[in-house]
Amino acid sequence: MTNNIDILAIGSHPDDVELGCGGTIAKEISMNKSVGIIDLTQGELGTRGNKEIRFKESTKASKILNVSFRENMHFRDGFFKNDEEHQIELIKRIRKYRPGIILCNAPSDRHIDHPKGAQLVIDSCFLSGLKKVSTWVDNEEQHPWRPKNIYHYIQWNNLKPDFVVDISDFINIKLNAVKSYKSQLYDSDKKNQDNTPISTKNFLESVEYRAKDLGRLTGVDYAEGFIANRLPITESISELN
Repeated sequence: MTNNIDILAIGSHPDDVELGCGGTIAKEISMNKSVGIIDLTQGELGTRGNKEIRFKESTKASKILNVSFRENMHFRDGFFKNDEEHQIELIKRIRKYRPGIILCNAPSDRHIDHPKGAQLVIDSCFLSGLKKVSTWVDNEEQHPWRPKNIYHYIQWNNLKPDFVVDISDFINIKLNAVKSYKSQLYDSDKKNQDNTPISTKNFLESVEYRAKDLGRLTGVDYAEGFIANRLPITESISELN
């Protein structure tokens, strides 16, 4: 069975999607676009929390964003590979959901899983469009499918976006979804726990001020930036803001 969805957001870990493009997802859903999320790993190597806690947190965040579905590939956190085995499993999901657009991790970032996950998505999308790459699900052969566009959301590194999306009316939904990950982010009641780069108060505040700064640069209150996998095109220059 196939389900044509508008957008498939893929993250190497639970919370990647919310941090990188939660506002954009909320905005698209408000315009009746169908959006699903796939997490490649369970984030089991995270210093704080565990995979069970992170599953509960991702479930809560999904309800806040109101996505159509969320799946976890159960790839090994930190050690998954961009190889045939992993590509085939992701191709099965791409062909199942047949998304028009895929949003995925940053092409360069502090965490090694982020650029690795991004390249896995790029390669899997290409292979998914080849008819001689055979995949079967529930005794049914799948048909080739290649998304129209792949866009990378920006994470830890301050990468220059190719374009931004105005999320001014959706910043609160984004922040609420992000704050679902209490085990990972700053919590004044957990100061004595092991600290990580994303458990600081500074990082939590940066989620909002990065969006505010991108908004400042583009004349809106809040925005999220994206890097295009291929050169964007517009029908008319007058359509650009």
